Amino acid sequence: MILDRLAADTKLRMEKAKKEISFSEMCRRASAMNPDTGFPFEKALKGEGMHYICEVKKASPSRGVIAEEFPYLEIAKEYEAAGAAAVSCLTEPKHFLGKNEYLKEIAEEIKIPVLRKDFTIDEYMIYEAKVLGAGAVLLICALLDTETVRRYLGICDRLGLSALVEVHDEKEMESAVRAGARVIGVNNRNLKDFTVDIGNSIRLRNLAPENVLFVAESGIKTSSDIMKLKKAGVNGVLIGETLMKSQDKRAALMELDGCLDKNRGKQDDED
Repeated sequence: MILDRLAADTKLRMEKAKKEISFSEMCRRASAMNPDTGFPFEKALKGEGMHYICEVKKASPSRGVIAEEFPYLEIAKEYEAAGAAAVSCLTEPKHFLGKNEYLKEIAEEIKIPVLRKDFTIDEYMIYEAKVLGAGAVLLICALLDTETVRRYLGICDRLGLSALVEVHDEKEMESAVRAGARVIGVNNRNLKDFTVDIGNSIRLRNLAPENVLFVAESGIKTSSDIMKLKKAGVNGVLIGETLMKSQDKRAALMELDGCLDKNRGKQDDED
């Protein structure tokens, strides 16, 4: 399964990373940073209406190269100006052609929180995400058992990071809830055959506590999809390819949600 290959490659990457910056040094750097963040990623998903986590992504295993030209900073700023709640940035280098530097530069340039989209299989990656400037990390229940998710959530809390805990089915949803996840994302993509069904988010929403922030991921392409998810009680959507393939990302986001405040991003710049 692709997820197993991603995890194996990430493990090798982390072994190399620890030789360049030791685990103890990465912990020291992260712990020296302000932990009193107020958890901006979670704040960004609260309130009425649909909240958009817009992805900066050059490639994916299922689609190959999505963006030959990849002005990642410009893309992130365009999302912010369009009223995105947060930006998701891929840092996995082999299959998604991501880089840590993308996240670091984006986090320095925009005011909205940045989710580190990667395959967190080592707590080193959580400390690293903090140092890079992320506001949140991705924890995938298909890769982590309940106790590991709970432990990683504890590390996130101490550092002032949020965690988007991703599930694919009922069993993983139960694990996320037991671990104490405050933000749960449902991946609508079947990682075995890459088929996509947004109904997966709608079905699993009923299994998550009402007070949990709920995010639908993958396969969201139309305003009709947004309306269905909003009706089901979804707080936010993570959108990648639909926006990355659009020449005018601001217009594409507005088209997805006609109720999106066109001035929300501008207001931040004026504060």
